[in-house]
Amino acid sequence: MLAAPRPRVDAQPTEPLIVVGPLQSSSGIGQAARLCYQALKQSGFDVRGIDLTNTLMQPMDHPSFEWADGRSCRGSGTLIVHVNGPLLPLAMAALGAVVRDKFVIGSWAWELPRVPDEWRYGIPFVHEIWVPSSFVAKAVLPIAMNRPVRVMFHPAANCRSETAINSPIKPTEFRALTILNVASSFARKNPIAAVRAFRAAFGDDPNARLTIKVSNASSFKDISRIMAEAIDGCSNVTILDKTVDEAELERLYLDADVYMSLHRAEGFGLTLAEAMLYGVPVIATNWSGNVDFLNDQTGVPIPFQLVSAQDPQGTYDYPDMMWAEADVDVAAKELQRLRGDARLRKQIGEQGARYARDILSPQAYASNAQRYLGLTP
Repeated sequence: MLAAPRPRVDAQPTEPLIVVGPLQSSSGIGQAARLCYQALKQSGFDVRGIDLTNTLMQPMDHPSFEWADGRSCRGSGTLIVHVNGPLLPLAMAALGAVVRDKFVIGSWAWELPRVPDEWRYGIPFVHEIWVPSSFVAKAVLPIAMNRPVRVMFHPAANCRSETAINSPIKPTEFRALTILNVASSFARKNPIAAVRAFRAAFGDDPNARLTIKVSNASSFKDISRIMAEAIDGCSNVTILDKTVDEAELERLYLDADVYMSLHRAEGFGLTLAEAMLYGVPVIATNWSGNVDFLNDQTGVPIPFQLVSAQDPQGTYDYPDMMWAEADVDVAAKELQRLRGDARLRKQIGEQGARYARDILSPQAYASNAQRYLGLTP
């Protein structure tokens, strides 16, 4: 893209820090951009924002976020661009004169062991790359062309209120929760495995319930049929297909006894981290981005086999690469174990929350940014 301006090779990181991305989209990359903005702002940096929701053709379904507009910022500064490599030239063209004299950071996430070749398009436009997990770092390093690749865990502790962990007394019903954005690939999120594990564990037991919170269901035309076949009329499995605000999302977490993600791949695993921060024990596939923060002390990792990555929606359809197929039978047994042991649920939930609050805090994120950029707020 000839119209996309490239930054000066010798630009240096300075304030203001301008967070760029789909700030008004509820997508994972939009949430990552908002968390970045909030963490740096809370730590005292001069932070601005530039929204590219429309430029990136993302749904504008998070319009309530507010930021100090950075479009008029000229001269030196630092751009933290939450746009993956293939679309970075488009983003830089949209930013135009803002780019000149800026130090540019690409904040990237990917969910397979290698990034596709088209990610190289973004390399000439960045001075360094931030990724949310060691898994993504390994995928990006081979194409980085000597750009530093920094692991920057999302400051997910900004997602919840400080008092949220102390939930009211729950009913006798055992409640499991799964959350997915279908636009991020139904096959990758793999809710069918969660349904299979839940049904194997509890059948039609009315005192056990699985809630599957879905967004952007229209992005995959076969979802209704596939989910109906998997649920097969079970009255204790509920699909919640609607947009919820932050208070409603918080209530879903607080009402859950366990959170389950039998994903095939995650670049980070933001919903897993959010559940942990609410003190909810997390059952999750022991592969990809979440292994940085979820282990047998902080959650319930599930063994897996690697299989060819095949995605009917196309985003992650790379049969020459591998992703994980979680062991549904083990997940079912873990569900039963946790249902039968409230003390164990509390122990895992508290250990997970403590660990997540430590490594996923806004303070930790800002401290790492300060260290890497050499800036003091």
